Amino acid sequence: MHPHLPSTRRRLLGAALALAACGLSPAHAQGDYPSKPIRLIVPFATAGVTDTSARIVAEKLGQALGQTVLVENKAGAAGNIGTQQVAGAEPDGYTLLLGYDGTLVINPNVYAKVPFDPIKDFAPIGKIGDAVLLVVVNPKVAATKLSELQAVAKSTPGGLSYGSAGTGSTTHLAGEMLRQRTGMNLTHVPYKGGGQAMGDLVGGTLPMHFTAVAGAMPFIKSNQIRPIAVASRQRAPSLPDVPTFIEAGLKDFEFNSWVGLVAPAKTPPAVIAKLNQALNKVLSVPEMRERLNQLGIVAQPGTPESFGQEIVRDLAKNKAIVKAADIKLD
Repeated sequence: MHPHLPSTRRRLLGAALALAACGLSPAHAQGDYPSKPIRLIVPFATAGVTDTSARIVAEKLGQALGQTVLVENKAGAAGNIGTQQVAGAEPDGYTLLLGYDGTLVINPNVYAKVPFDPIKDFAPIGKIGDAVLLVVVNPKVAATKLSELQAVAKSTPGGLSYGSAGTGSTTHLAGEMLRQRTGMNLTHVPYKGGGQAMGDLVGGTLPMHFTAVAGAMPFIKSNQIRPIAVASRQRAPSLPDVPTFIEAGLKDFEFNSWVGLVAPAKTPPAVIAKLNQALNKVLSVPEMRERLNQLGIVAQPGTPESFGQEIVRDLAKNKAIVKAADIKLD
C-alpha cells in the first residue's frame, strides 16, 4: 500500500483489492446468480388463474435455477399495488413480477394514473402463455357462427347484450374491439367477475359473453352454452372445431389475455438471460404445458425482446380501444 495515501483512501483501496482478490466483482456476482431465494410477486389474491399459474411455474423454475422461488401475493387496486412494489425493487433479479395483461397494458389506459410505467419500469423476462378468449352465447340465440351473430345483433332492438368480468377488464376490451371492428350493435354489461356473468349466460338472462376458454369449457361440454369464435391467432387446443375470428373473416382480429415474468428495470442483462433460459426450459416440459393447458393457458416460450415488443403493441392497441369506447376508471 502506498505510504503517502491518506488513511481513509488506504482503507477503501485495501477493501477493493480484497474484494478483487476474492473474485467478488459485479460480473462474478451475476455469474453466481441466483445465490439465494427469489421472490415472485403476484399482484392479486390467491386461488385465481394468475396465482395458480405463478405457483406452477415457480416450483419448476426454482428447480431449474437451483434456488427456491417464493410466491408472494400483494393484492389491491386491480393489481397496481403489487406491480408498483416490483417497479421500485432492487434490480438484482431477486424480486420478480407475475406480469398480467390487465395490469401492464390495460390499467395504464383505463386509470387516470397508475404508480408505474409499464415500459420504463420493467425489464421483460419472458412470456408464460396466453389464456385464450372466446365469444359464447346462450343456446337460445339463433347463431352458430360469427356472421349469424352479427345478424342477430343487428335485428335485436337496443342491441345484443354481452357480459364481461367488469369495466376495464380484458374481456370488456375484447368485446369493445369486436364492436369497433364489426360495427355490431352490442351493449356492455359489466359484472363483478366472470363467474357471475357465466351464471346469467347459462340461466338465459344474458345472451352473449366474452370469456376465457377454461371457464367456459364445462358449460360447452354440457351444451349449456355455444361457442362462436376464439380470439387467438390459432384455434384453441381444447376447442379444435371452433374457428378463430380471423377464420370467420375478421382480418388480424386477435385479443389474448397473457401472463409472463418481468423484473425491475436495469436488472443486469446476464440475469435476465439466465431467467429467460430457465423459464423456456420449464415451458418446454410436456407435463408443464399440460398443467398450464388445464388452466386455459397455452404455453408460449420466447425471448425477452419478443415479450417486450408484445407489451408495447398491446399497450398501443388497448389505448386506441379505450379511447374510442371512452372507458375510464378512478
